[in-house]
Amino acid sequence: MPARDHDADFQGSFFSLVIDGMKTAFFTKCTGISIEFDVINFKEGDGKSVIARKRAGKPKYSPVVMSRGFTQDQELYKWFNGVATGQDTKPYKTASIVLHDRKGDPVATFNLLQVWPSNLKVSDLKAGSDDVMIEDITLQHEGLAWA
Repeated sequence: MPARDHDADFQGSFFSLVIDGMKTAFFTKCTGISIEFDVINFKEGDGKSVIARKRAGKPKYSPVVMSRGFTQDQELYKWFNGVATGQDTKPYKTASIVLHDRKGDPVATFNLLQVWPSNLKVSDLKAGSDDVMIEDITLQHEGLAWA
């Protein structure tokens, strides 16, 4: 029986970050794509019995951390610096984390709304080390949509 599109398993090893429609780069690691709701507990009853009820409250979105090998591309740094210095009058962006298949075609997208960078760091420097330098950017956001 041939596989249907929704039967395919996705690999989490090929993904890129797109900010306001501009592809920034492929990354080697991404953590924090999640949404969680506060739980509202309340009791309801008719005087004879009481039932504990739960309802979804406000959503909470985890920070997303993207990692890649250090590059000379300074677009993420410019965005971070614009937020840090207050020079960026529109620091909030729309970002998409795009999963790609082995051919490079997009297969799934996570859209992040009202995104701004809260942390930018590079790996530690150490004489005698052969480790590849890694650059991390932490993104705060106010919405997550699977597309």
